[in-house]
Order: sequence, then C-alpha cells, then structure tokens
Amino acid sequence: MAAHLKKRVYEEFSRVVQVPAEDAPSKKLRLCKPSKSAALHVDLCKAANGTDALHLLLQFARKPVEAESVEGVVRILLEHYYKEKDKSVRLKMASLMGVLATTEGFAPDCIVEDLLAVVHNEKSHQVLAQLLDTLLTVGARIPAAAVARRLADVGRRHLADASFGVRNKCLQLLGRLGGVAAAADGAKAGEAAGDVPSVISDYFADRDPRVRAAALKAMLQLHERGLKIQQGIYEQACRLLADDYEQVRSAAVQMVWVLSVLYPESIVPIPSSNEEIRLADDAFGKISHMVGDGSWMVRVQAAKTLGSMSHVSPHFLEQTLDKKLMSDLRRKRTAHERAKELFASGEFSSGRKWADDAPKERLDTNTVNLIASGACGAFVHGLEDEMFEVRIAAVEAVCRLAGSSPAFADKCLDFLVDMFNDEIEEVRLQSIHVLRQISTHITLREDQLDTVLAVLEDSSRDIREALHELLCYANVSTKECVQLALLELLKNLNKYPADRNSVWKCLKFLGGRHPMLVLPLVPELLSTHPYFDTPEPDMDDPAYIAVLVLVFNAAQSCPTMPALFSDHTFRHYAYLRDSLSHLVPPLRLPGRKQLHGLDRADCQGVESARLFLRQSLERVLAVQNLEAPGARELLVFTIRDLERLGRLQTELAGAADFCATYLRCQLLLIKALQEKLWKTAVPLCPQQNVTAAAAARQQVLEESYKLEFMYSGLQSRQLAVIHHVRLQARALGLVLAARAARGEDHLLGACEKFLQELDSFHRLFAAELPHLRDAFAERLAEAARRPAARKPSELVRILQTALRQSALPQLALPPQLHRATANIIEPTGESDNPLKFTSGLVLALDVDATLEHVRDPHNSVKVEVVYPDGQSHVIQPKPGDFRQPGPQRHRLITQIYLSHGAWTEPCQVEVRLLLAYGSCSFPGDSKTAWGDGSDGPDGLPSPEGGVEGGAEGTIPFSEPVKVFIVPKPARR
Repeated sequence: MAAHLKKRVYEEFSRVVQVPAEDAPSKKLRLCKPSKSAALHVDLCKAANGTDALHLLLQFARKPVEAESVEGVVRILLEHYYKEKDKSVRLKMASLMGVLATTEGFAPDCIVEDLLAVVHNEKSHQVLAQLLDTLLTVGARIPAAAVARRLADVGRRHLADASFGVRNKCLQLLGRLGGVAAAADGAKAGEAAGDVPSVISDYFADRDPRVRAAALKAMLQLHERGLKIQQGIYEQACRLLADDYEQVRSAAVQMVWVLSVLYPESIVPIPSSNEEIRLADDAFGKISHMVGDGSWMVRVQAAKTLGSMSHVSPHFLEQTLDKKLMSDLRRKRTAHERAKELFASGEFSSGRKWADDAPKERLDTNTVNLIASGACGAFVHGLEDEMFEVRIAAVEAVCRLAGSSPAFADKCLDFLVDMFNDEIEEVRLQSIHVLRQISTHITLREDQLDTVLAVLEDSSRDIREALHELLCYANVSTKECVQLALLELLKNLNKYPADRNSVWKCLKFLGGRHPMLVLPLVPELLSTHPYFDTPEPDMDDPAYIAVLVLVFNAAQSCPTMPALFSDHTFRHYAYLRDSLSHLVPPLRLPGRKQLHGLDRADCQGVESARLFLRQSLERVLAVQNLEAPGARELLVFTIRDLERLGRLQTELAGAADFCATYLRCQLLLIKALQEKLWKTAVPLCPQQNVTAAAAARQQVLEESYKLEFMYSGLQSRQLAVIHHVRLQARALGLVLAARAARGEDHLLGACEKFLQELDSFHRLFAAELPHLRDAFAERLAEAARRPAARKPSELVRILQTALRQSALPQLALPPQLHRATANIIEPTGESDNPLKFTSGLVLALDVDATLEHVRDPHNSVKVEVVYPDGQSHVIQPKPGDFRQPGPQRHRLITQIYLSHGAWTEPCQVEVRLLLAYGSCSFPGDSKTAWGDGSDGPDGLPSPEGGVEGGAEGTIPFSEPVKVFIVPKPARR
C-alpha cells in the first residue's frame, strides 16, 4: 500500500515541461598541438651539462616551427640564455634565434628589445658577433626606421671591439641599416647620413684585412641603397689596390669603379707632380694595372670592370692594346725648356761621337707618365693570361668597349681574331660571339678572314655554327675574301654534311651583304661560258645549292646579275623558290613576268592576309543563326581556308593555326550535339552515336590543351575562351555519363566537382566575362544559381539546354601569336642502311633539332621513341643539351639510347619530339579530385572521372623521323 501511495505522489508532482530549444552555438573540433616552447623548456631543463644542451639544440634546429610558436620558443631560448655559462651553447642559441626570426608569417618586432639587452650584457666575442648577425637578420625584416637607427647605433658602439668578427658584423650593420636610419628624421638624419660613410671609411686602414674588406663592402652597400659617397675616399680606395689581401683588392676595384661613375669629370692630381687628370681616366689606368694582379680572381674582376668604363678618354682606351707607353700619355717638355737646359749645362755636340745629340728613348726623372706603366697593354695581358677565366673576361670587356667606340673596335680586331686559336673551346666560342656583336663596326681583311675560316675545321658543332652566324653579319673587303669564304664553307659542307642548313643560311646573308663583290665571280661560280653551252649541274648536290643561294641573294640587290644566268639557272631558281623559299628571295627576272607577279603578291599579301583572317572570324559568328548542316559547312570551309592561309603566309601561320584549331573544337561540339542523339531515348539510341560523341568530347579536350600550351603570346582573353571550350567539353562528358548511368547516386560527386569548376572559372576570368555574353558559361551561371540545380537530374537538363542554345564566343587575336614548332635535323631518316647493335645492349643515336617559340624547353621538351611492336620510350634531355642561338629559338643536341630484343629483319623506329604540359588552372584541380579521367564501358566517361580537372600529358609537335635499326642476337 505504501508503495502504491508513493507512486501516485510521484505521478501528481512530476510533470514533463517541454522547453523550446535555443540556437546553441555549434561546437567545433579543435586540434591542440603540443607546444614547441614547452617541449624545448623541458628538454633544456633536463640537460645535465652544456654538451647535452648543445645536442638538444642541434636536434631542435632540424624540426620545423610554426609562425605562431616562434615567439614562445624565442622566449624560452632567452630565459635559458641568461642561465647558461657555456659560450658554445649561447652561440647556438643566438644562431637559432636568427633562424627563427626568418620564419614566414612571424613579425620579429617583439624580440628586438630582448636581443638588444642580451647584446649589451654579452662578454664573449664569438657570441657577440653571432648576436649582431641575428640583429642584422631581424633589422632586414623590420621596415621601421626607428628600429633600424637603434640597430645601427648598436653596431657603431661595438666598432672598437678587439675581435675582428665583431667589427665585421658591425660594419655589415652600418652598411645594411645605416642608409635606412639616415633617411628618417630630417636634420638629424642628414647629419647621420654624412656620418655613416666617414665612420666606415675610418676602417679602410684597419689592422685586420677582413675588416678592411668588410668596410669596403659596407661602403658599396651604402651606394647601392642610394646614399651618396664622397669623393674624398678615392685616395684611400686607390691605396687599397696594393693591399696584400686578395678580397681587399677585389673590393677596392669595385670601389674605384663606383667613384669613377659618380665623379667622372673631377680633376685629381698625379702623385709626385703638378699634373692633373680626369678621375675617370685615372681610375681606368689604376684598374688596368690590376689586370696584372697576382690573384686570378682579382684579374677577372678588373677585366670585367674595365668593360663597363665607357666614359674613358680614347687615348687611354687605345693604350690598353699596346704594351709600350704611347707618347700621348707622357708629359713632354717644350723645345724652349730643352734649349734652356742645354744652354745652362754649357755643353754642345762636338761632332766627334756619332749621334751624341740624338733623342733617347730613356726618360729622365722630370718626365711624368699619365698612366702607370703596368697598365700599358692591359687587354693584351688579359687576352694572354694563363687562366681561361681571365681571357674570357677580357674578351667580354673588349666587346663592351668596342660596341661604344668604332675606332677601338677596329684596333682590337686583330687581337680578337687571334683568340680564335685559343686552346679552350669556351674561349674560342666567346671570341666568335664577341666578334659577331661588333661586326657592324669592322671589315675583315683577307689575312684576318683566313684565320677566322680556319675554325671551320673544328670538331665542335657549336663552334662551327657560331662561326656561320658570324659570317652572316661580317663585312669583307674584296671579292677574293668572298671566294675564300665560299670555298671554305663548301669544304665544311663536304666534311660535315649535318651543317647543311647552317651553311646555306650563312651564304644567304653573305651574298645579300656583298652583291657587288659577288658580281664578278658569277661566271666562275655558275660555270658559264660566253660562247659554249656548259653541262647542267645536279640539283641534288648541296654544294651547288649553296652556290645558287649565294648568287640569288646577291642578285636581289644587283639588277645586272640575272643577265649572266643560263637557261637552266632560271629553271633552278624557280625550283628553289618553291622548295627553299626561306633561302631564295624574289627576283626581277627578265622575260618571266609570271614569277615576278607571284613574288610581288607574296611581298604585298601580308596585310590582305590579316584582313582575310579578321573577316573569317567575323563571318563565323553567324553560326548560331544557321541550321546545323549550314553551320557545319561554314565551319568546315573556314577551317580549310585558315589552314591554307597558314601554309601560304608564314608570318601568320601561328594565328591561322590557332583560329583553325579553335573552330575545329566548335565543329566537334556541334557534331556531338546533333538532334538525333538527344531526342532519342537512351535504350533506343544507337551505340555508335554515343561512342562518337564521347570521342568528339575527348578530342575537344586534347585540342584545348594544344591551344593553351602550344602557342605563345596568349592574353587573358584568349585563355578565357580556351577554358570556356574545355568547360563545354567537360559538361558534354557529364551529360553523356548521366545518360549511361543507372541512378543519380553515381553522379553526385561529379556534379559537385563540375559546379566547383564553374565557380572557379567565373572567379578567375571575371574581367573577361563581358566578352562571353550569351555564351555557355553565362547561360549556365544563371540557371545554376537556383537551389534545384544541385540535383544531378536537374543539372544535366540545364547543361544539355545550355550546350545546344549557347552562342559562339568571339575570338580576338593578340598582337603577337606564335606556335611552338620543332624540326629534327638529325637523324635525317634518309638512309637505307640499318644501324646494327647487339640485342640487350644499347645503341646511341644522335638527335639534333631546332625549337622555336617553346616556353621553358628544359622542362617541357621530351624525345619519344616508338618501336615497331608498339612499345614507346620517352626520354628527358639534360638541361645542358639545350642551346639558345637567338630569342625564342633553341637548339637541342643530345644522344638517346635505344635497346630491344633480337629481330629477324631490320625495321623502322620513329623518333619525334613531345611538348609536356601540366594543367592545374583551378583550385582543387587534380586527378585525385576529379578522378583519373578513365573511361567507363563502351568508351563513355565514367561518372566519377568524366570531368577532368588538372591534367598532365604530352603533345607531339614535330614530324616523326624513321630510323632503320636491327638488333642482332648475341653470340654464344
């Protein structure tokens, strides 16, 4: 009974009250990382001695520290720094604080006061030097002028320290932060600005050579920061040129050069005389003297510095090419002074001794030289130096000075030509390049040309091609020089057939520059006779083609030359004009109006071709107003016209190919979106139509990568159009995947990724969206804002409608658009003799190719080898295999290694060049986000991988070359 009553009481007094739930803040998961400072504190407290503490600090230095933990770690280091007695541990702590101050995202302002206090109390010289280095690191990261001024004052206070290391770091502080502190507070700053250089210059005479070198470098750093250096330190810098320490002399050379640039017209006295000279000329003479220094590094520095001193007087410049002091650089006494001296001595010539009154070359003490005798022939000494680094520096200096002085270029020609016989290939190559750069100021004599042409026997391909480039722009003096150059080039062509294109190009420019010298040689070169007919030469002979290239290019500027041609020469001209149009120019030939008319059309057709290109792009915009068959025909005809235009006009080949590829993408999309496919139910739709649409979508993606990576000069507007085409292709892939999928669950991930990419497209190309009106992306953006568009079925319906109703974006061409091209010169693929090697071993195959308009060829160009059984190997050339003979031009010279099992008969392998690309244009684009891009069954894109984001691949951009090889079985 009691239990029953107790139950009733509970039922009466217990009520359930439902309280409305409040919007409680959502709880977020927070991951707490263990504190680096606490762990370091515990470890340092456990250290029994200095060795253990140093070991712990070395281990800690190898671990990364987050920016938010840096301040705590520095505080712990400072706390233990004051307790530590071992200076090696304090040294490591100071170094570690400097490293932590450079952490990205950390502001070191909060530790400046503590570091200054530590510097004030430190007694060890080594630790103090490290602390000053840490202050230098901190000051470089703090832009505040007040902090920089305080740090510079710290450096100034410790300049009197006995340790050279401390004085070095103090001078570095003044050089790095003295200029900042001087530009801060008006009048006081102005006083400080004048004070800092004078303080630094006091240490030019320091007892330690490392401090003297640091003082010079600090002064140079002040100059780089814009602080004015006074001319008064010029004498001190000149005295340091004779210092015993190599680094001091090298820095003094730079200091003297800086002063010569700042005060070139100032007048300085010559020691031990009353003569005066320009500071620029005096500095040039002193630096020329350093070309004979005992250290090869100082000699290199002096030679390079001389090349930048273009403000020197001409007679000082010419003295560097003569080891004997020229009379222009001596102070000579007048005839009145010499007669007065003779009269005062009371002596006259008696005539008994032969030539006793003749002038002597020996100079007396009253004769003053305006330039040091050691500086005479500075470039001669530099070009004959035992170290090839000095010779290269001297060659480059001569080139820079000769470029601004034609007279000096003419005088130094013999010396540069002699460098062609240097024993080091790098020196010979640099000499050829230098002579090429100053070729506009010089004319080669026959003896000089003979020395130059001897280099054509060199086994190095780089040397020979550089010499061909030199002969393209060199001027020669006589017709014998032209004949000699032609004979040597033909010998080169016979000895090295791979140089054919380079030799032909050289003769093209040689004939164009010397038409009047080629004219008297024409009958001999073409083997013509005024009365007898001569046999017709073989057009397959490269040497005969080389002669014709020389003659035809000379005839362009010589209208009387075609009268000397025979009938077969005119026929050969027509053949070469068609086959080698880049080497043979258009000529005005008598009685051949048709050829002349075609050539004139070629010359005047560039502007009309540009107009035709613009009109073709405008005409294509009417595609959306036509029915599907008419739109396809219009695109097909336009693509055909643009391809022909690219073949006829090489200047517009890149733009025409770009437009044709873009229109080909649009044509593929129109074919894939034909009515029959989308109006038929999925079970009744023919499988071949679906497969064709999937193949078209894949081809559009590949063509879009070609548009993006094979053309240089693209702007943001063209990139937006390319990514818009790629977006359409991915949308088509998603629609095809939806038609093949069974249920919407498989499409949720792909639809979400596509919407993210659409978002990224609008964010990255927001400035270009006004040019994409009524296009696919704009129509899709309007429909995708609705919440229902997140459903896969609704999104697929929106995509299908937008793809079929969107307008064609207008394509605007940039000013300069070039296509990446490659031409494989070697192997030629013309030989029928197979290359034999033992199976299982390797065959080395030389590859020589020219690349034009390729971006970053060192990382993007690869060589592919395809074997007859379908196997393919991709080889990455070494960076040293690439040369750059000109802007936007590269040369690939490498070796690839082939290997295979035994074959029963010779077969061909294909060698071609590939252009590698990697596209991660949008955030989140990667194969892990979009799937691996693999296709599902029946060639359809799978729902997970149907919309690729980032992609990596290769594009063939050269014609394949076929090479006969035969792996032979190994002998037992």
